Amino acid sequence: MVHSKYVLPSRVVIEGVERAPHRALLMGSGLSRGDLSKPIIAIANSFNDIVPGHIHLDKIGLAVKEGIREGGGVPLSFNTIAVCDGIAMGHGGMKYSLPSRDLIADSIEIMVRSHGLDALIGIATCDKIIPGMIMAMARMNDLPSIFVPGGYMSPSYHPKLGKYAVGEVFEAVGAYLSGKLTEIDLQEIERLAVPTPGACPGLYTANTMQITAEALGIALPRSAALPAYSSLLLAKSREAGKAIMRLIEDGIKAKDILTYEAFMNAIAVNLAIGGSTNFIIHILAIAAEAGIKLGLEDIDRLCKKVPQIVSMKPGGMYYMDDFDRAGGVPAVMKRLLEAGILNGDALTVTCKTVKENIEEYRIYDENIIRPLNRPIHDKAGLVILWGNLAPKGAVVKISGLKKFKFRGPAKVFNSEEEAFKAIKEDLIEKGDVVVIRYEGPKGGPGMREMLQVTAALIGKGLGEEVALVTDGRFSGATRGLMIGHVSPEAAEGGPIAIVRNGDIINIDTYSQRLEVEISQEELEQRFKKWKPPKRRLKGVLAKYALLAKSPDRGAITITET
Repeated sequence: MVHSKYVLPSRVVIEGVERAPHRALLMGSGLSRGDLSKPIIAIANSFNDIVPGHIHLDKIGLAVKEGIREGGGVPLSFNTIAVCDGIAMGHGGMKYSLPSRDLIADSIEIMVRSHGLDALIGIATCDKIIPGMIMAMARMNDLPSIFVPGGYMSPSYHPKLGKYAVGEVFEAVGAYLSGKLTEIDLQEIERLAVPTPGACPGLYTANTMQITAEALGIALPRSAALPAYSSLLLAKSREAGKAIMRLIEDGIKAKDILTYEAFMNAIAVNLAIGGSTNFIIHILAIAAEAGIKLGLEDIDRLCKKVPQIVSMKPGGMYYMDDFDRAGGVPAVMKRLLEAGILNGDALTVTCKTVKENIEEYRIYDENIIRPLNRPIHDKAGLVILWGNLAPKGAVVKISGLKKFKFRGPAKVFNSEEEAFKAIKEDLIEKGDVVVIRYEGPKGGPGMREMLQVTAALIGKGLGEEVALVTDGRFSGATRGLMIGHVSPEAAEGGPIAIVRNGDIINIDTYSQRLEVEISQEELEQRFKKWKPPKRRLKGVLAKYALLAKSPDRGAITITET
């Protein structure tokens, strides 16, 4: 292979008489002298024995290595940490999930830069690992990079639930507590819920981010919606190994792919499918790493332009296997490109443009991936809210909603645990607006997801009868009128910090307003008496609380020097 368009960083580490010790150490890892003349490709793999979404990624890694070798490169792999949000949910462990995203990006940067590797392939399946890996690619955007999705999990079946996934298990807990399910029902549901490896099969955050990678152009076309247990995914992974070698040959780097146009394409796709609200903080964080100026205003502008054309679980009708058979991401992108919403000239990891990539793909089921003149909703599946309760914005997922406006008295809690206890004790009533604060990036710290709380409300039959407002986040499995990412957060003196029990909160997704009905004078008087709560932190949470930015900036930890 002739590398006329790309200078290999590994040459600084390998070439010259003074690098004899470096070559010795690399040969000690199993490389031959001939290998040292080839491009050395880093594979960051999040395989582990804990996370069901990742237990198969060792096999994906082997397929990627085969492709790299076939393309004339040398693969060297290392592992990253990976948090299962489902296992971390509902206790102190969730505080570590979002900080892990930035730590993953940091650790990949350290491994690649310290060893002078030539290109990067990231392999992951789940919520924070995918954006963490793509953040590393965006940060080291002078390298050719490809992301390889780990595929989706098969849904399960239970006579009382029908087709279901692990998200419904969280809701089943509330149903059991309210007497709607027996203990035997609950045991059967939990035993059957996770039948295969892969990303939980609704359009939760994991699948949302796999789709995001493909829509950005940093993953191969038709790679984000494949079964984790399929030969199709292994073949696509092998293809990714070959593709990274073509990127090297053509001198195409991550910065050539992760452009403003690519980010707007990814946002449009997620709005069209009704993806997880977590997508917003992750896309803002990736853009920040890439040096792309992107804000909630950019997302808001597309929200007014892009209709929702896919009805996905949670809140909708379909699971990932349905989306897969309908044509997957290229089918959605085809719809949006035909409508003039996507930029077809954006470059991708195939060395081709978006338009060139999707020409060969078809839409197989128009009931699942609808035409734009027959949408699920005329507006996008996500809405940005503004108002005196969220001066810098908040986010709500409207996919599957029946109520788009809500007005009611606040019931205020200073932690997720306080709110969950109140739900269990039946202290939340129809018409209430549950407010959970001090759960933001700094306040949590870690900006926990509230699936345990939202699922308990659904299980209690209150999903359509209450609203929830928080400076924390929601799982992609959350459904209902749940407003998150309220900015500024309480710990930074955002207005959510001075809301009191009984204050009337007004939510209007049509006018995009989130208001607490008190005067500006009253707000100012309350702030004069407010003091942030004191707490003692140590370890990674102390570091994250010190560095983390607001949700409207992606809750990112990068600092400018």
